Amino acid sequence: MAPPADAVLQLETVRLTALYGPRAVVKDVSLMFPKHSVSAVIGPSGCGKSTFLRCLNRMHELSEGGWVTGRVLLDGADIYDERVDPVQLRRRIGMVFQRPTPFPTMSIYDNVAAGLRVNGSRGRGELDEAVERALRQAALWDEVQDRLRHSALALSGGQQQRLCIARALAPQPEVLLLDEPTASLDPSGTQRIEDLCHELKLAYTIVIVTHNLQQAARVSDYTAFFFLGELVEVARTEDLFTKPAREQTEAYITGRFG
Repeated sequence: MAPPADAVLQLETVRLTALYGPRAVVKDVSLMFPKHSVSAVIGPSGCGKSTFLRCLNRMHELSEGGWVTGRVLLDGADIYDERVDPVQLRRRIGMVFQRPTPFPTMSIYDNVAAGLRVNGSRGRGELDEAVERALRQAALWDEVQDRLRHSALALSGGQQQRLCIARALAPQPEVLLLDEPTASLDPSGTQRIEDLCHELKLAYTIVIVTHNLQQAARVSDYTAFFFLGELVEVARTEDLFTKPAREQTEAYITGRFG
C-alpha cells in the first residue's frame, strides 16, 4: 500500500535486505514512511523488526557481521552512499532503544548535551537553550528543571526513557526511531511515551517497533506486519487492524499465532 498521493515521503526502503554474514534476517523490504506520521512495525519475536529499524540509521552495520543490500532513502538520497558520514547521519535519524540508556556518570543536563558537544563546540547559552528545548519536547522539563545537575540515574524508568528521547531530539533530527520504547515501563510511563508520539509527529517522522498490538493501534498512522524477515502487509493502521488483506496478518492480530 502506498501513502496518500499528497503525502510527502521522508524515509523509504527499496528492496532492503539485512544480513549477518551470509544469513538474511530482513528480506527484500520496500516501505515508505510519510513525513510527520507515526509508522509502527509489528510481528512476532525474531521476525526482524529491530534489525530493520537499525538499518534505517546504519546501526546494523555496527553489529558483528552486519551488512545490507538495497537502499534506504532519506529525502530521496541513499544513506548507504559511500560519501555519507554515518555519525552525521545519526544526527538526522535519532534512535531510542528498548531499555533506558542514560549515561550513568553524567547529570541530566550533560546527558542531553552530550551529542551536541561531540558534534562541535557550543557556547553555554546555546547549550542551555538546546537542552531546555529538548527536555520540553520530551515532556520532562517541568519535572527536572530544578535538578539538572543531578545524576540521570536518580530518575524513574519512565523519566529515564524520556531523557533518552530528549537526548535523541537535542541535535534536531528529522526522523526518530523508537525500538520498543515502553517494553520496560509501567502503564503510567507507557502512556506518557504514547502521548509523546502524538505530539512529536507534528515535528518529526517517527518509526516505532512494538510487540504490543494495542500500542500500535493507539499511536500509529500506518502499520507494517513482518514475519520471518519479510514484509507481509502494510496499510493504514485502522485498516490493517479491522480489515487486513492477508490471512496471515489476520491470524497474527487475532492471536492465532505469534
